[in-house]
Amino acid sequence: MQRLKFNILLAFFYGAVGLLGQERSSVRLQILGNVQDGGAPHIGCKKVCCTSLTEAQKAERKVTALGLFLNEEKTHYLFEATPDITEQWTTLINSATTGSSLEGIFLTHAHIGHYAGLQFLGKEALGGKMIPVFAMPRMKTFLETNGPWSQLVTNQNIDVQPLKNKTAVALSKTVRVTPIQVPHRDEFSETVGYFIQGPTKTALFLPDIDKWERWERILEDVLQQVDYAFIDATFFDAAEINYRDIAAIPHPFVIETLARLAPLPLLERQKVYFIHLNHTNPLLDPNSSATKTVLSAGMHIARKGMYFML
Repeated sequence: MQRLKFNILLAFFYGAVGLLGQERSSVRLQILGNVQDGGAPHIGCKKVCCTSLTEAQKAERKVTALGLFLNEEKTHYLFEATPDITEQWTTLINSATTGSSLEGIFLTHAHIGHYAGLQFLGKEALGGKMIPVFAMPRMKTFLETNGPWSQLVTNQNIDVQPLKNKTAVALSKTVRVTPIQVPHRDEFSETVGYFIQGPTKTALFLPDIDKWERWERILEDVLQQVDYAFIDATFFDAAEINYRDIAAIPHPFVIETLARLAPLPLLERQKVYFIHLNHTNPLLDPNSSATKTVLSAGMHIARKGMYFML
């Protein structure tokens, strides 16, 4: 019990560490959402996980996205263009320095929760002017050759910038973003995660991936290269989705990741922040037994509003 209490306090400390130092740090990473593509409450869901949500809980549960703010350059970036982009855009701008500008959006892949927000950059909404959108080759071609996304390109609302696997993009002298391709359902595009390297720390953003065993890299080795790892936690376990064919759901269950990383030293496990939670995932509830299980294992759940200094 004492260990559980300690780890809960530790989780809150790591989640708030950015708040304590944001005025002193030049680069800040912000959690803008932690829910799977469909959001919460989920369309058509009649389960308690959606029907019992309070207004405060609904406001908290936004689709997975990160914001990156470079204080010295007065620039900020979005990772993912979600269906909740309107609020997430506002949140990012309001948390940044006055006069800062959005310098780009990094996309992971072509599933609705990760790029559908681009529609709000068009003439019906923002009417953006050549907003850089960073995308891998197949994703770039998909946006440029399929409506309504191609209209954003034609009207110069967005400027699709090409990415190359394992090749870094320099955002400043001290900040680099490197896409890393991973196995996933790639109907329309590749799927990537990102290494986000700041002046002193590095984060991994990997919201979608198939089972860890299908990746060419070893998760434990990757953790050694980063300070924070925001990784796929779509489903907690198989019981959560007993109405679907488990074989058709390649995401690593949280309990599988917990078991895999259990032998690691505590300092390595503390790097993990589970993100991209399905509306059925009990980790969305901070008071659930599943949440306590994760915290007692020395790991964390990424929650909207958390800051991390890079």
